Amino acid sequence: MIDILKGLADETRLSIVTSLLDGEKSVTDLVKQAKKAQPTISLHLKLLQFYGIVQSHREGKFTVYSIKDSRIKKIVGILKHG
Repeated sequence: MIDILKGLADETRLSIVTSLLDGEKSVTDLVKQAKKAQPTISLHLKLLQFYGIVQSHREGKFTVYSIKDSRIKKIVGILKHG
């Protein structure tokens, strides 16, 4: 649980995770939504994977990310709305 909170303790990572709560997305989708550079989003996604929050798989030439742990939705709700 501590690792999950560490992973979410950044505005950009929290934004990425919030976006992924709606379903899996490619890096390109996340870059458009976050309005940040692709290397920045990729770095945050690697950290989110390290903390066990997201997982990825390949679809053709794209890497697609999704939420790994079902508890994340509740945790994000608490962090965003108290």
